[in-house]
Amino acid sequence: MKILVIADEESKSLWDHYSPEKLDGVELIISCGDLHSEYLEFLATMVKCPVLYVPGNHDDKYVETPPGGCTCIDGKMFRFNGLRIIGYGGSMKYRKGAYMFSEREMRHRIWRTKLSIFMSGGVDIVVTHAPAKGYGDLHDLPHRGYECFDEFIKRVTPSYMLHGHVHASYGSGFRRITEHPSGTRIVNGYDKYYLNVDTSRLLPQLTRSELAKRLFFAFL
Repeated sequence: MKILVIADEESKSLWDHYSPEKLDGVELIISCGDLHSEYLEFLATMVKCPVLYVPGNHDDKYVETPPGGCTCIDGKMFRFNGLRIIGYGGSMKYRKGAYMFSEREMRHRIWRTKLSIFMSGGVDIVVTHAPAKGYGDLHDLPHRGYECFDEFIKRVTPSYMLHGHVHASYGSGFRRITEHPSGTRIVNGYDKYYLNVDTSRLLPQLTRSELAKRLFFAFL
């Protein structure tokens, strides 16, 4: 399955210099936040596939005018062609904003989705705006990753984590692909990235009993 992952900056290749072949074969578009609504709406009209998104820390405008024709997966489970996808938008709280969360607040947001994760038998792709702590984040507070995202990966073992927030223009801190010890592949979707998912090679699903053990005391 070919997935277009986007985040943080509108791709000039896809918007200013668009041509249909650039979306050939794309079956799903996932935005990891901080993109103009008009950009997401444009892509939604150019390709006949779902456009999913989580809000970034600069997406306060989504509260009143969410991107038309797109699906918000912030705090929600979404199923597509057998894939189980869940999203957690926002970044570390460093100012007031609709999508600013402390470590404790983000942990609570994950806690509220535990039942949907259990009922789905796990997660294949987790979509966030901010990275996990220690995996593609930076040292300053605005770009610090969440410890609870690292814990989520360890406990739920999704095949992929998709995030944004850390730009390639920031310098040496940028990592497009990071391998987590759990086996999860972490992808920074800055600008655009074409992710080819072999659904026959996803990480093994956890049993319901194992998933329950891992989730029951987690994210309290």
